[in-house]
Order: sequence, then structure tokens, then C-alpha cells
Amino acid sequence: MENVKNVNWNKIKSIFDNAKLTKPSKKKPATYEIVASFDIETTSYSSNGEDMAFMYIWQFSIENYVIYGRTWEEYFNFIDKLQKVGDVSSKQNLIIWVHNLSFEFQFIRKMIEWSKVFATDERKVVYGVTNQGFVYRDSYILAGYSLNLVAKNLHNHKIKKLVGFLDYSKTRTPETPLSEKELEYSSNDVVIVVDYIHEQIDEYGSITKIPLTNTGRVREFTRDYVFYNHRKDHRKTGGTYGRYRRLMNILTIDKGTYQQAKRAFQGGFTHANANKQGKVIDNVSSFDFTSSYPTVMVAEKFPMSRPYYPKIKSVKELDNLAKKSAFMVDIRFTDLQSKIDFENYLSVSRCKVSNDCIEDNGRIYSATTVTTTITDIDWWIIKRCYSWGKIAIGTIRAFYRDYLPKNFIKAIADLYHNKTKLKGVPEKHGEYMRSKGMLNSMYGMSVTDIVRDESIYDDNGWSTEKADIEKQLDDYNKKRNRFSYYLWGVWVTAYARRNLWLGILSCKDDYCYSDTDSIKIENGKNHLPFVKRYNNWIVSKINATCDFYHLDPSLFHPLTIKGVKKQLGVWDYEGVYTKFKTLGAKRYLVVQNGELALTCAGLPKKSGLEYMKKQGKTVKGTFEYFSNEMYVPSDYTGKNTHIYIDESKTMLVTDYLGNTMEVHSPSGVFLYGADFTLSISDQYLEFINMMMKGYQFKGYKTNDKKEI
Repeated sequence: MENVKNVNWNKIKSIFDNAKLTKPSKKKPATYEIVASFDIETTSYSSNGEDMAFMYIWQFSIENYVIYGRTWEEYFNFIDKLQKVGDVSSKQNLIIWVHNLSFEFQFIRKMIEWSKVFATDERKVVYGVTNQGFVYRDSYILAGYSLNLVAKNLHNHKIKKLVGFLDYSKTRTPETPLSEKELEYSSNDVVIVVDYIHEQIDEYGSITKIPLTNTGRVREFTRDYVFYNHRKDHRKTGGTYGRYRRLMNILTIDKGTYQQAKRAFQGGFTHANANKQGKVIDNVSSFDFTSSYPTVMVAEKFPMSRPYYPKIKSVKELDNLAKKSAFMVDIRFTDLQSKIDFENYLSVSRCKVSNDCIEDNGRIYSATTVTTTITDIDWWIIKRCYSWGKIAIGTIRAFYRDYLPKNFIKAIADLYHNKTKLKGVPEKHGEYMRSKGMLNSMYGMSVTDIVRDESIYDDNGWSTEKADIEKQLDDYNKKRNRFSYYLWGVWVTAYARRNLWLGILSCKDDYCYSDTDSIKIENGKNHLPFVKRYNNWIVSKINATCDFYHLDPSLFHPLTIKGVKKQLGVWDYEGVYTKFKTLGAKRYLVVQNGELALTCAGLPKKSGLEYMKKQGKTVKGTFEYFSNEMYVPSDYTGKNTHIYIDESKTMLVTDYLGNTMEVHSPSGVFLYGADFTLSISDQYLEFINMMMKGYQFKGYKTNDKKEI
């Protein structure tokens, strides 16, 4: 690691002289096949009620030659010289990778002249291009995980993320002396990124072909699969490409359909049985689906047409429609009432409800009126969960349904196969993580919103340009490289919820908790016959898809490294928690294999549990401490919260050694430790008390002959 005052410019010039330049195109300039990375360490400082954040060291690595400096003046002098030595310009770019660019961007944004900034949301920067020709790109959204995991998952490079060498609680300034260990820690971060990007170049063949994001990675993989079947013949007429393009020309979406689909879309189902909430339960079995979302993408049929508008006059007609078509419907229930007391399905946030609505931690137990938008799959679940007096139908759009395209399904099979055969192979861990991430992203790719407001950054800061829905939908429909349909994603989660609810409804009062693709139940052995029936059913559905497309079913039950068949879609037994306690969604404490384990949204599993164990002293005491209003101080949460400081600030700062200097920062991110308090809403506590007292409405019975 070289101090910026001692840079070997001949070495850097040699790097540029020996580097390749990509060929420019009409849309893209030439780019150096050189890997560079940038990172900063910062101090957050408060004095007299005023907050400030500033950089005290920067690191820059160009092909593992690491340079560091302590001031912004040093950095931009270095960048100016780098531009001249490398002949970097708007026509000849150098990419500089930053792990979590949004953070560094907030510090440097006022000191750079930007020709373009692309962000997915305000302050969420994907890349920024400077007038000098440097392109700052985010490596975090490409990898999808922290530097620590990036280092662990490298294939051909051996480097670890250094931990514990830099005490972030100490106030440092650009004049604070840094030890060799602290300097090593700082340089390590940029070297990890350089090594990671080199492996990405090995995979994609060029630095300019690396996707912008992890979702972009799976998007490119799938596009190549569905258009060309990995043959790369690139024929634009006939063949695989031509057939797929004809399908996409049919699967277009208008404004009304898009808006209704947005209303109908829901994510996974995560909830707890209110009757079990707060209780310590012995011997709770855990089951989870093997790749829930990819399973339904293979096994189920999806909207495969433009919408048609049937006239529905009765519940029976709605049921008959569900047998032959997928549909979305705007619907209003009157006198809606849960007819089961162990779970509730409809989410208050996705509905308009009357003021007398009784909520079960965000789910509807009863209400005089409920207006919402649902799919045919939601309709199937609602009929089994609720009774009502009347229903009224608004707009209904129906679609002919069919399996997803053959090559789309083959792409899923390929990723699942790679994930399975690589799991547990130490030297292939990086490839396993990539395949696993890509498989999971197959769903995320399908529900990426196709209409988005644009976040704009200019000299005046951030602003938002509202989306032109018609224009963006028109662009979406006409896009020549489009290979998916937004409605597919809406049905993926609906089918997955249905599969989960099959388990919930079967287990009844033994049901304790669920989270998207897993279920926790009492008396697990009693429910093994259901698990077996379900597994046979889902395998038969996958086999039906294989028969339809003449695919080998073994694509969906590959062998692990130990020679064990791993069937896609089945319930997997994860073991028994000898003790289990839940306080609601994403909040449960267990004992498994004699060890305490915690899942609690907003609280790190390791350090949070460490504090709970100190307070509880015993296992029993820890379970008692895990309760409403549980408090964990910031020293144990490991969490930071932040404040964006947009105005320029200058302050006298005294470092941890007692040295004072005047520090100036044009903008920054002030970080401070966040404590944690587990709170249960009064509304939820009231509902729990109501259920404990045995309160339950008699409800109404649905009359299929009733006009709607």
C-alpha cells in the first residue's frame, strides 16, 4: 500500500500501456480492460448538537497496486494525474468499482462534475460517469452480498475480509496516525473488489459485459437461454428467437391491466398463529419447500394471452371461470368473517376496510366491508378461510393459461441442477452461491416493476420525475429483447402462497408459524401423511410439465455431491425445535440441537442473541427476556442508522488521541449505532387477548347461488 505522495507513476503507466481497450460503439465509448477500485473510511462526529461526517482515509487500487491518501485534495490531484497518464476521457473510459457506491457518492458528489448518474431510487446509485471519463460503478449490487461474503466466495483468489482491526467508535481525522494493521485493513477492502471483478471478467469475457446488477446477471443468462438455447446463432427470424418474439408480441400489457396487476400483486405469506404467540412450545417441527418460487414456475400454468372480460353473475360462475382461466378481479366483501381461528389470510395493507375491521397483526379477521383485488389463486384460499354475506364484482380480467415457455423452464432446471451438484463442495462454494442467487433471482426478475419514477441527480441535488405510464408500457411492449411478462410474477407468489396454505389448512391447530416457504408445527409426526401426499402431488405436476415439453424429469431431481437425489419442490424436514417461541412475523426464538437460535427482524442473530443470553442467564430466562418491549443496546445490535448531510460543514474535531484539527466536508453520511426495542402493537395484543378469551364470530356461510 503506497502513500499517494510516493506513487510509482511508471508502474501505473505500464498498466495502461499493456491494457486492452474495448471497441467503441454508437452507444458506448472504448473502455480500458483495467480493474480499479475505490473506498473510503469515515468518521461521524457530533459537537454542541451538530452532526458531521467526513473522510479520513481513501484507498484506490489499480490492478492490486494500492494507493492511499488522507485528504480529498490528495485524491483529486491523484485522479487528475491518473487521467493524464492513462489518457482517460469521455471517449476512453476507466471503470472504478465501489462496494456500496451510494455511500461514497454522498461524500464525493459535490466535488465531481458528472455527465450522467443512474440510480434506481433517490440516493441509490448504480453508476456515475464523470466529465473526465471515469465511471464509478457499484460492485455491491452486482455481487448481492457484503465484502466478507465476496471474499469467501472467490473462486481463484484467496483473500479474507479483515475484521476487528479498525475500531469504528474512535474519532479519527485526516491527521490521526494510523497503524500498519489499520492501513492493511483499509487496503484489504479494495483488493477484494479488484479480485472479484477479475473473476467476473473471466466469466463474461470483458469488463464492459459485466451486468450492472445481480438481477441483470440472471436476466442475461435467461435471455440467452430462451432466445438462442445457448447456441448463440443470433438468427433474428424463425427458429427459437422468432417463436419467442411472437409470444412476446401477444403478451403485451395496457395501463388498466398493469394497474390492476399492481393491486393484485402480493409477496410471500409470513405470519404467526395468534393462539401460539408469546408461548414457549415444546417439540415444534420445521418443514420448508425446496426452492418454492422456482417450483411453481415449473409446475404451474400462467397467463398466456391478452385479457378477455367475462360476465360473471354468481359465485358458481366465478368458480367455473377459475377452473379454465387465470383471472384478476376487483372485489368487495360484505360482512367478511374468518371461519378458522388459527390463521388469517387477507392483508389489511392490500385492502380498503371498514372502520370496524378487527386485525390479526396486519391480517383481516373480520370487517363489515373489505374491497381488494385478487387472483383466481387468492380466491381459492379466501373461500377456505372466510365466510361473507355478499360480494360485489368490479372489473375482471381473465387470461388463457399455459406453462411457461420451454426454454424458460430449462433455464430454471439448469440453475437448480448447478446449485444442487455444487452444494457442499468447498472448492466450488463461490459457484454454488452464484447459482443459488441466480435461481432465486428468476422470480425477482419477473416482478421488477415495469413502470418507475425516475430519480434524477444534477447540480441541484436529487429530484424525481414522475413516470409516464403509457410511454413506459409502450416501451415495455415494444422492447425487442423482452422475454418475460409482468403478470407471470404476480401468479408466482400467488401459487406459492397457495402451496403454503395447503400446509396451514392441513395442520389446523398444530400450526404455529409460517414464512413464505416454511412452516413450523406441533405434532409433526401426525402430519407426515399430508407431507407425503403433497410431495407426490407436486412431483406429479412437475412430471406433467416434463411430459408436455418432452423433458427428462431427472432435470428436477439432480444428485448432490453425496449422490442423494434432491427433488425440486417437496417439503423438506428441517428437524425439531425442542423449544419454540414466536412474537409475530420474523420474530422467533428456538432451541435446536441443544443450542439457542434467534430470528428477529432488525436484530443480528449472533450479537443480539448474545445480549439476550446475558440478560436471561439461563435458557428459560432468555425465553422470558424475549418478550414485548425487549431492549438491546446499540453495542449489541451491530446496526447503524444514518442521516444524509447535504450541506457543507466545517468543524473543529478532536480525535481519540486528543489532537484537534479543522475539518471540512461538502456532504456526507452520519452513522450512529442503532439500539433495538421489540414492540408488539396494542392492536395485536388486544386481538391476542380476544382469542385467549375464546372470542370468535359465528360468521356467515357462503351461498353459491347468491347473485353478486
